[in-house]
Amino acid sequence: MCTRALWAASGHGVLVGRNMDWREEMDTNLWVSPRGVQRVGHGADANPLTWTAGYGSVVATVWDMAASDGVNEAGLAAHLLWLAESGYGERDASRPALAVSLWAQLFLDTCATVEECLKLMEEHNFQIRSLIEPRSQLEATVHLALDDRNGDSAIVQYVDGAAHVYHDRAHTVMTNSPTFDEQLRLRNRYEGFGGTEPLPGTTEAADRFVRASYYLDRLPPAETRPRAYAALLSVMRNAAQPFGEPDPLRPNISATIWRTLADLTEGVYLFESSFSPNIVWTKLEEIDFTTWQKLDLSEDGLIGNITPAFKREQALEFTIN
Repeated sequence: MCTRALWAASGHGVLVGRNMDWREEMDTNLWVSPRGVQRVGHGADANPLTWTAGYGSVVATVWDMAASDGVNEAGLAAHLLWLAESGYGERDASRPALAVSLWAQLFLDTCATVEECLKLMEEHNFQIRSLIEPRSQLEATVHLALDDRNGDSAIVQYVDGAAHVYHDRAHTVMTNSPTFDEQLRLRNRYEGFGGTEPLPGTTEAADRFVRASYYLDRLPPAETRPRAYAALLSVMRNAAQPFGEPDPLRPNISATIWRTLADLTEGVYLFESSFSPNIVWTKLEEIDFTTWQKLDLSEDGLIGNITPAFKREQALEFTIN
């Protein structure tokens, strides 16, 4: 499921877009996660990773059980996307455990840059533990994209228990299968990337990877910030999946149910539901990051700057098993 595209040449700061593709609604809401929260990375494990949130963040959740996408007040963003090839390995009890539902949140809580995220991985040597998605009973096999307001980018994938990190500002697009190294190799077959084949048009993840890369590379700098937002959204919509009957065994080619756009320079986070004509956004500088808050996206009439509509809420309980 999903497409992520990072645009650092907008002329108006660093922007990143993300499509969420899934076969059913995820009851997604926006949550404000405050500074100072004490986290336990896997409450059911005898050796969990623990940390304290140094940064506040805004995250888009799935069934209010996991952070799937978000941005923190330092200008770091994290995006979880499906990858069927993901495998986190058998449990190694000597390594601190981190539930996949908290994977993105760990970095949003503790890091300001992609470099800091990679350093944290090296220093703590934690082990990702998967969970079973409650509606489909599928194992959550995901990979992670990280980006920051400096335009840096990293893709993190676990295959057969081993971490594969692709760290380069040129890694601006991520979709789903195959693994990232294979995506880069396949892209070289097409016009604009050294090959001769025309741009592919299917909804397969490899084709979306090529199309998003092609159109993102050809976006001219925008005249205004709103035009920059619109330009990146045009690329995200080109890589989106239309409504239709999804294949229950292939969630990576399901319909696009929502998308986000994060302005990492100005601290703006936009959300667009495929089931609504309205776009909403929040400005991080206007958020009180000392308390948990939630925006119920099922409310009628939401449009524009919805920062004042957040309401205080009990802490989000991340599902861990």
